[in-house]
Amino acid sequence: MTREAPAQDVDETRLEVGKPKGWAAGIPGVAVSLARSVEQMGTGRTIKALRLLNQREGFDCPGCAWPEPREVDGEKRKLAEFCENGAKAVAEEATKRRVGRDFFAAHPIADLETKTDYWLGQQGRITEPFVLREGATHYEPISWDDAFELVAGELKALTEPDEAIFYTSGRTSNEAAFLYQLLVRSFGTNNLPDCSNMCHESSGAALAATTGIGKGSVSLADIHRADLIVVVGQNPGTNHPRMLSALEEAKSRGAKIIAVNPLPEAGLMRFKNPQNVRGVVGKGTPLADEFAQVRLGGDLALFQAVGHLLLAWDAEAPGAIVDREFVDRVTEGFDAYAKHLQEVDWPEVERATGLPRAQIERVARMIASSERTIYCWAMGLTQHKHAVPTISEIANLALMRGMIGKPGAGLCPVRGHSNVQGDRTMGIWEKMPQSFLDALAGEFGIEVPRKHGFDTVDAIRAMRDGRGKVFFAVGGNFASATPDSELTEKALRSCSLTVHVSTKLNRSHVVHGRTALVLPTLGRTERDVQAGGEQFVTVEDSMSQVHTSRGRLKPASEHLLSEIAIVCRLAEKLFGPGHAVPWRSFETDYDLIRDRISRVVPGCHDYNARVREPDGFVLPHAPRDSREFTGTANGKGNFTVSELEYPQVPEGRLLLQTMRSHDQYNTTIYGLSDRYRGIENARRVVLVNPDDLAALGLADGAMVDLVSEWRDDPDRRAPAFRVVAYPTARGCAAAYFPEANALVPLDSVADKSNTPVSKAIVVRLEPVRAEPQP
Repeated sequence: MTREAPAQDVDETRLEVGKPKGWAAGIPGVAVSLARSVEQMGTGRTIKALRLLNQREGFDCPGCAWPEPREVDGEKRKLAEFCENGAKAVAEEATKRRVGRDFFAAHPIADLETKTDYWLGQQGRITEPFVLREGATHYEPISWDDAFELVAGELKALTEPDEAIFYTSGRTSNEAAFLYQLLVRSFGTNNLPDCSNMCHESSGAALAATTGIGKGSVSLADIHRADLIVVVGQNPGTNHPRMLSALEEAKSRGAKIIAVNPLPEAGLMRFKNPQNVRGVVGKGTPLADEFAQVRLGGDLALFQAVGHLLLAWDAEAPGAIVDREFVDRVTEGFDAYAKHLQEVDWPEVERATGLPRAQIERVARMIASSERTIYCWAMGLTQHKHAVPTISEIANLALMRGMIGKPGAGLCPVRGHSNVQGDRTMGIWEKMPQSFLDALAGEFGIEVPRKHGFDTVDAIRAMRDGRGKVFFAVGGNFASATPDSELTEKALRSCSLTVHVSTKLNRSHVVHGRTALVLPTLGRTERDVQAGGEQFVTVEDSMSQVHTSRGRLKPASEHLLSEIAIVCRLAEKLFGPGHAVPWRSFETDYDLIRDRISRVVPGCHDYNARVREPDGFVLPHAPRDSREFTGTANGKGNFTVSELEYPQVPEGRLLLQTMRSHDQYNTTIYGLSDRYRGIENARRVVLVNPDDLAALGLADGAMVDLVSEWRDDPDRRAPAFRVVAYPTARGCAAAYFPEANALVPLDSVADKSNTPVSKAIVVRLEPVRAEPQP
């Protein structure tokens, strides 16, 4: 029986503010997981779904990309190998709520445009394809065959292939991603922007230059065995909650943890693991031994100061800190790096970081004394103008101490969305290496374009300028995930056709081109049965482990197609029956796709056999596996020299970061409870240090417009936010995305990676004048 979806939208007047929590998870995490799951799925479906979540015989979590324990490391999976937000992600996908013909008949597009992402997402699963024709007021049903004819016709009518843009999010499987990029390149373009462009592109750029591979170098077992874990610009309690269990395990073995973040996040202070007695009835496990409350954008200064101290201490006792054997044998650039950091302007470091020298010295001593150090980071580092130099500075510290290719040590960019890393491995990148393109062309006997395509920011520019005319997205919520909301929406509306392969409604479906299609697909949780029998897919986690995912639930509708089937059927319409790629066979039997992957994608030999091992297989990583840096141009691990940068903020202004609520994942809003921060029932809030409120003459609870100031555009506005006094770093503020994305200029991007700068927005807070009473 279909459950009715909630009719209410967000009522910002119901905001409740309480005291921020000093710990994460515990019984409340279990209670919320079960309550949300039963509400959306019902009791029986909840039991079946959660029992299979992240288990070998089940499906990979559609939320984050945190890895599961591996038998080869002597570790076992728990019966409940999931977190609160993983349970919410499954409940959202496996919900019994439905969006069908009656829904669209009752809701004209003009009505849907007024709804928030929260309301749209809560309506349920889309049951069949729908089209919004030019000039129409409502979406209406369309057959799959007619939908593919419409897309193929629009693509064929383009003047050149580069007028089409093909976006994807991290939710696609390896098999779907491989076929998607094959379709796009067969069509003749490399326009393959993806969500990585907006999150960890800076990590890839920095690591590719310093270590030769744009991925992390550690395993889950390394996390457990580390002496010291430095967690920078990351909130694992909300964004990767299973990481807390790994940190707890490391602590039990004697590890120390340093947390570097502008906000005090509950998940890094104390963890009450609901799967052990101490977490249920006890006080849980204290995590951070040192909390460095750095100012936004001050991380580069912090790690340069730490490098300076380590080098100075090593000069006093040569060889005590710097791993000279490792540095001399496999790295380059150390002398220039050391010379650059001989002198440090400590007053400037303290201005940039907001940290006292004594605390920076404590942090440096902990790094100096650790034999096995892991550096973890996320978007708190990657979404700054100087993100690439900052991450490179972390790599400098790891190279100096020989902390790469050593058990219990390494670099760990914690990826967000499940399989976002696998998408890139499978070729979803606008500038794949020529070697990959050569292998692809050779395997299929097709012409492959060599010119680099559009990333996300350049795709928006192309649509804005009329150079991008068809927008096709597999997964994601492009309109809400991207910066400069008003400009992005205008760009999408200028397209002749927008197409979204989706499971549920979101903002991107109502920000449409002249014609728009919504193509509903199977979710990660659902059985995928093709002509060749029941199929499984594969994904890659944040630590390069490739493994199977097999949906077990009955699909939400008999009219859904898998992402693979959608790509294959569109390709058949687009290229005709004589195309060199056997699209129909691929749709029938996914093993045939994996056979081709094994011959094209590096490290994927014997793919079908290896992925059927209990935990799949780990992709090669030369620095991790052999302490060799074969991927860099010089075959060495490279130290880098970067000038000190940090955001300059005028008097009377604050530096704003966008962030997630605890009740959301990326742009998917699960609910309205950010309970760790003590904020309930609203989203248009801005967190500001009480001392800054006093200096600005604002009261806690005041209504303000957020106005960003950037170059010659000083009045980019996000209206009607309520001020919440909060212990963030002085001079800094925070607000949720996507509500605050309007404040991020399209041209404000990180050097080298082109990632939007969403963590360092100069804003002023303008009080909202009360409307006069009649």
